[in-house]
Amino acid sequence: MRFFLLLDIATLALLVYCLIDCIQTNSALVRSLPKPFWLILIVLLPLVGPIAWLVAGRPERGAAAATGRAPWAASRERGGTGYRPPRPPLGPDDDEDFLRQIKAIDAEHKRTLDQWERDLSERERRLREGEPPADDAPPPDGPTPSGGPTPSGGPH
Repeated sequence: MRFFLLLDIATLALLVYCLIDCIQTNSALVRSLPKPFWLILIVLLPLVGPIAWLVAGRPERGAAAATGRAPWAASRERGGTGYRPPRPPLGPDDDEDFLRQIKAIDAEHKRTLDQWERDLSERERRLREGEPPADDAPPPDGPTPSGGPTPSGGPH
């Protein structure tokens, strides 16, 4: 009993596989019979039809390569036999202009950070030596120590 159930499941799987394979195969590559007859044969003769499709109807391996066509090859609507799908867009790490911009931004950030480090070192040195802060130092953001308005005139 179990054997027959297994045989029925295998027959159904073979039928579904061959039916899908036949539907997806280019009509020009189908052998022996026209594609609609193969579809009818596969459906009406559940065991014999799929086996016949695999043996006599399915395109031979390399048939698509020999004809220069694959199932997804060009159609007249997409530009004829010389059609090539468009190239996928480049990733950011493959785009030279993008990489050049990133390098310029990185260089600017490095210069800014280096300047900040020099300014901070200079301020720390002056504080250690007891010198007053330099007049050319940029004003701090936020309220002044006295609690008054910020040097930019904004609220505190």
